[in-house]
Amino acid sequence: MYKTPKHLLVIRLSAMGDVAMSAPIINTLVAKYPEVKITILTRAFFAPFFSNIPNVTVFVPDLKKKHKGFLGIWKLSKELLKLNIDAVADLHDVLRSNILIQLLRLKGVPFRQIDKGRNDKKALVGAKNKVFKPLKTTHERYADVFRGLGYDLNLKKRKSLSVQPLSDVVSEYIGGTEKKLVGIAPFAAHKGKMYPLAKMKKVISELSKDSGTTVLLFGGGKAEKLQLDKISNQYGNVLNITGAFSFQEELALISNLNLMLSMDSGNGHLAAMYGVEVITIWGVTHPYAGFVPVNQSSENQLIPDLEKFPLIPTSIYGNKYPDDYLKCFDTIATHTIVDKIKKRLKIN
Repeated sequence: MYKTPKHLLVIRLSAMGDVAMSAPIINTLVAKYPEVKITILTRAFFAPFFSNIPNVTVFVPDLKKKHKGFLGIWKLSKELLKLNIDAVADLHDVLRSNILIQLLRLKGVPFRQIDKGRNDKKALVGAKNKVFKPLKTTHERYADVFRGLGYDLNLKKRKSLSVQPLSDVVSEYIGGTEKKLVGIAPFAAHKGKMYPLAKMKKVISELSKDSGTTVLLFGGGKAEKLQLDKISNQYGNVLNITGAFSFQEELALISNLNLMLSMDSGNGHLAAMYGVEVITIWGVTHPYAGFVPVNQSSENQLIPDLEKFPLIPTSIYGNKYPDDYLKCFDTIATHTIVDKIKKRLKIN
């Protein structure tokens, strides 16, 4: 439909993991269609995801003031039209983006919008008449939007973001990259997605015994920093990264990891967008919902015992679950996690 190079507006405002999942898809698009110019409408915090992709600029809306409410979105549409946008790829599909694309449509700008598969996801998490089957991945849903605009994307030929150089400050802090670097991101937005910290400490303890490995702990905020400080201070070869660097520096460090251990949360997607191998611990959510980090094998998905916890997935976001379902993590043994990491890194 749209065969000639165009200026595309890509909308994906939040959340961090969802925005991160879009980066390798956009990178793949630009690699195949180098004449395409892309403007990404997203939050300022996520701009570093796209800073090294050619022909991509980030437009940061002022959602709290200037571009708030219907009048604000109308002003935003006027500003975007001045950029001579040819088409819109809406990867978000929320009220704000729906209003915006309709305002742009009235000015003759065509669009395609993500199909989130809401009905299929509802059936997947249903307690009654559950339809337990793998759904289309979010990455494919993103790619479908661009395909609808005439761009032929084959995600088997996806292009990860490039590994970024470490600043002297980061390199000195971690002692260089001679050792194997294992990132561990133990937190998640909801308890239903978070492996108990007491169990994770056992994983960290075992990995810290290998002198050729440095374990890097990732978190966010003061409370998580304090918890990870206590853990890192107990073991050698373990460093807490939380709050130590700028976000850009942290992303560069993530890009240099040999492996990331993550919950079903944003950090796994940050690592995956750089082509880092990611092992994901799942709780009351499940890979079938389509949120597995890009280009990760099924062997890297550590899932609870579904015979003991047959309602999994109980929700898409991990915020709804029966009271006793937090016990599902007990069916993922710490030695299973450690053995998986050691096997991937080829360490004893």
